[in-house]
Amino acid sequence: MDKLKQKFAALTEREQRLVMLSAIVVVVGLFYWGVWAPLNQGIAQQTKQLGNNKALLSWVEEQAARATFLRSSQTGKRSLNGSLQQAVTSSSNQFSLFISRMQPQGEDLQVWIDEAAFNNLVAWLDHLESRGVNIDQLDVTEADASGMIKVRRLVLSK
Repeated sequence: MDKLKQKFAALTEREQRLVMLSAIVVVVGLFYWGVWAPLNQGIAQQTKQLGNNKALLSWVEEQAARATFLRSSQTGKRSLNGSLQQAVTSSSNQFSLFISRMQPQGEDLQVWIDEAAFNNLVAWLDHLESRGVNIDQLDVTEADASGMIKVRRLVLSK
């Protein structure tokens, strides 16, 4: 450090001002590009993300209101003919779904499926709903293969 002070003292007054000015410019540049610009960029990204999330929330709320309206406006709710277990078993074969376990719980039926194609499961659930089966709970997770899921727990009722 003493060597730097000696070299600085050895410079002419004009050179010393130029070194001081250069040091100030370097410090301001480091502050701007090292602190200020990244903070501003992060704030801009978070503001954009907040706007996207607000738009998504309003869309979800609209769809929930629409779904509630459509469910309440259904004319004559269809009722399932026969037992729930029989309807689930017979329709699952049509959609290439292999049920690993079924367990009645009072009037409800719990179903587990080890691996199923996502599109087949959605089509099957839509088919069940059209026959008057209610989907009370659904817990799924991804399987090893692409497009495949595991149904950890599905609770159906009449």
